[in-house]
Amino acid sequence: MGGVAQLATAAGFEVSGSDANVYPPMDGQLRAAGIRLTEGYSADNLSHSPDLVIVGNAMSRGNVEVEAVLDRGLKYTSGAQWLSDYFLTDRWVIAVAGTHGKTTTSSMIAWILEYAGLKPGFLIGGVPGNFGVSARAGDEPFFVVEADEYDTAFFDKRSKFVHYRPRTAVLNNLEFDHADIFDDLAAIKKQFHHFVRTIPGSGKLIVNGADANLADVLEQGCWSDTELFLPNAVAALAATDTALPVQRFEVLSESRGQKLQQWRFDAQANRVLSPATDGRQFEIDGILGAHNLSNATAAIAASRHAGVPADVAVEAMCRFEGVKRRLECIGSVRGIEVYDDFAHHPTAIAATLKALKTRLGAGCKLVALVDFRSNSMVSGAHLEQMPASLEDADLAMLYNSQPTKLDLSALVEAANAANSGHKAMEFTDIDSLLERLQAVVSAGDIVVCMSNGSFAGVHGQILTMLNKIAAT
Repeated sequence: MGGVAQLATAAGFEVSGSDANVYPPMDGQLRAAGIRLTEGYSADNLSHSPDLVIVGNAMSRGNVEVEAVLDRGLKYTSGAQWLSDYFLTDRWVIAVAGTHGKTTTSSMIAWILEYAGLKPGFLIGGVPGNFGVSARAGDEPFFVVEADEYDTAFFDKRSKFVHYRPRTAVLNNLEFDHADIFDDLAAIKKQFHHFVRTIPGSGKLIVNGADANLADVLEQGCWSDTELFLPNAVAALAATDTALPVQRFEVLSESRGQKLQQWRFDAQANRVLSPATDGRQFEIDGILGAHNLSNATAAIAASRHAGVPADVAVEAMCRFEGVKRRLECIGSVRGIEVYDDFAHHPTAIAATLKALKTRLGAGCKLVALVDFRSNSMVSGAHLEQMPASLEDADLAMLYNSQPTKLDLSALVEAANAANSGHKAMEFTDIDSLLERLQAVVSAGDIVVCMSNGSFAGVHGQILTMLNKIAAT
């Protein structure tokens, strides 16, 4: 919604908005764009009788502003529908869908197109380091959009991505998530099938060829050219030398079964090896972990469909600066690195911890702070998967701000039993968590905070705590 607000401002509209909580990095972007923010909901926020109200999918009946919109007969629409009507008509839309990796892959594609001189527009659910903003109008024809499967609005229960009608679509992966709106995995597959139905025959699907759930989606019907990428092969390459956080990846470009080109990145030699670029030197930044190498492979394939040669795309990836809150190192104090990550699903948590484990020195600890905040987490839908996802953490500090709704005692017991030598602990307040963290961390350790929200500002509090210790 913050990105939509920025696009509307860029298009010349006067924009204001309200939210229950406004926090970085989006609040700074919105204020910099001249957008008036109101924290909290009230019918008075609509006293100026706006010409159009864009309703976010977090809003439901009973919300005082929603009720005021309906009572006053104000014109309203959803963010996804507004984007389709005002920005995506006559654009070459590149949409990235999947349970994991949407933000990072979308950011990679936007950066590759930018590096190639195409000046794309984009709407991304994070802040790409190469751009510093989460949305911009860009030049025609290309527009990159993070295509979320969550429902559109209280009045439109279709997934948001059915509104975008892409010419190029990435299907990164598919797992059960969003337990608050989907009854089961089959319900999510159905929405992905509806998404596939919107892609023209002249378009292209870039699909994770190792994902059985996506294979099921394609079996329901596919009318577009399909290109597969294989993250399992990428992961195997990344695991060949655990002394480095990123080793190498290969992009095998295949269309209709014919291998077109192969690109291999050798991190140890700091260079790309290919028929066109052998021997050229590139610096690496912004890619950490096998899951991000997989995202990069999908991004290169999608960009090639938009006309960017693979060697240019690989060069761009070697200059990718990452995404805010996606495995972002926010500081290092006393030799302790502190990371922020948006992970809130067991698979994403496991991938984040596995990536950071490769950066850990001998005898040092990886401390995972996990915020049980998302609807699926609070519902308990992922509890059975969580012990395995915490395997690479030496200490898992589980923050449960709603203990009356969620009981983590069984998870803590299972995690401690499953992970020999590892410890999981539950905390219901930030002060206790910080006190325990201060007692256990030492130089060389890595602390990662994982949440799809503000995590009660714990990131800044950790850095403040460590700086105070360093000053004494």
